[in-house]
Amino acid sequence: MRANEPWHTKDWFTSPWNFDKEVAGDFAFNPNLQIHDVTLRDGEQQAGVVFTADDKVRIAEALADAGVHRIEAGLPAVSDADFEAVQRIANAGLPSQIYAFSRCIVDDVKMAVDCGVTGIVCEVPSSRHLIELGYQWSVERAIDAAVKATQYAHEQGLIVSFFPIDATRASLADYLDIIQKVADGGHIDALGLVDTLGSLTPHAVERFVSITRDRFNVPVETHFHQDYGMGVANSLIAAAMGANVIQTTVSGIGERAGNTPLEETVVALRTLYNQNIGIKLESLSPLGRLVCAIAGVEQPSNRPVTGTRLFDVESGIPAGFVRNTRDTDLTETLPYLPRLVGQMGPTLVLGKGSGMPNIDEALERLEITANDAQKLEILKRVKLRSLELKGLVDDNDLRDIAKVVLA
Repeated sequence: MRANEPWHTKDWFTSPWNFDKEVAGDFAFNPNLQIHDVTLRDGEQQAGVVFTADDKVRIAEALADAGVHRIEAGLPAVSDADFEAVQRIANAGLPSQIYAFSRCIVDDVKMAVDCGVTGIVCEVPSSRHLIELGYQWSVERAIDAAVKATQYAHEQGLIVSFFPIDATRASLADYLDIIQKVADGGHIDALGLVDTLGSLTPHAVERFVSITRDRFNVPVETHFHQDYGMGVANSLIAAAMGANVIQTTVSGIGERAGNTPLEETVVALRTLYNQNIGIKLESLSPLGRLVCAIAGVEQPSNRPVTGTRLFDVESGIPAGFVRNTRDTDLTETLPYLPRLVGQMGPTLVLGKGSGMPNIDEALERLEITANDAQKLEILKRVKLRSLELKGLVDDNDLRDIAKVVLA
């Protein structure tokens, strides 16, 4: 890292504006900020995703290898297979803390205890409308269930993270009242900031965090969804205000538009905020591809951090930047280097948008010699071929084109 320049290191070059005192002067990142990954529970709620017990153990091992601090292994009450998975993960000797998820039902908590987990996430709706219309319960019944379940979990020695579903669509009065009654009658070690429908704006996060923390004086944990694409931004704002834990899923899988993605969140923390929370960034791309392969989920090829073509460069001007800076400082061309997140590249490819730097690169790689006029003709034919293919031109096509032009 350059002296006093956390925005420009050998591996990344972001914006110095991020570290201006007027911007960052009031940041209060927790020095022990942790990731609580919910891929094995909330991630599996994506329609069509099914993890076997073996799948879950394999993913848990990969999460632990990447340095994820807490793993939510699942909801044991869902099925025998889920119970088996949670129990196996809890007893696997992983360096991560293992949590289970439960409804605010004592029998759910008992199953989590039997699995041998360290902590539990106990959920109950905190919005009156969802309790009465969705669950068709009375508010009093929901509170009573939450009190009994959290107190029982505490008595059994579990760390209790209370998870008020739909908190961001509850009225402020209902939200505070319900949680206060659970805190008074039950037990809360940590409190989830739960944006179940992803409907919270970044401008509202500061108030959400401050009101919750000031009222209850317990560690707060983010749980934001991606329905409006706000999950990463909202999580980062909450973390900058001192939130203790960020809940994520690998590759952002999850119900509807998914959860806050692990990869973007931790890379942003490291490169945009200079927060090293102990996650092995080079593990992120292999981890993302493993989970998506097991889940049968396809991701965009240009997806942040893990996209398979994220570091392919087709356009001529950026390709020139890569060639000109490759031996000096590639961060002049990229916000962060591919190797930082376990990727290869950058790689210059050929297509309709390519320019002469792409042709020079390809001809050098294939050890083909051509003069400037011939290169221009090759470039013209590459563009035409790309239009025909509606895609990239590979080395075999380029060899054929060069053979015709050079002849």
